[in-house]
Amino acid sequence: MKKHTFPKEERLCNKRLIDDLFRNGSSFFVYPYRVTSLRVEGVSPKLQVLLSVPKRRFRYAVQRNLLKRRMREAYRLQKNERLYPALESQPFGMILAIRYVGNEVLDYAVMYARMADVLRKLGNEIEIP
Repeated sequence: MKKHTFPKEERLCNKRLIDDLFRNGSSFFVYPYRVTSLRVEGVSPKLQVLLSVPKRRFRYAVQRNLLKRRMREAYRLQKNERLYPALESQPFGMILAIRYVGNEVLDYAVMYARMADVLRKLGNEIEIP
């Protein structure tokens, strides 16, 4: 059993990869998340993720940080059972941007359930090339 961790290596920080992701990636929407994904060859961890909450919708850093913490936790707890099994058998890796686009601060339970929907949809997308 894998540990439920979200180490620095799995965070998307490379500016070139981020530009490629938003220029060439495909996206879908599961309220309150907009997910942009791109298949890439030769990424060292097979999956890298960028989580963001816009300053335009949430003026106060306290709210943005709360939402990012909840998103990170929901992703961290579910990635091993939903995404990694589908990615391990593939020759490519993926980079993702998960953006919070809701207008209000949602409960953690709702965010967790929606993150499960997002990861399930991504897992299905990976398995169907």
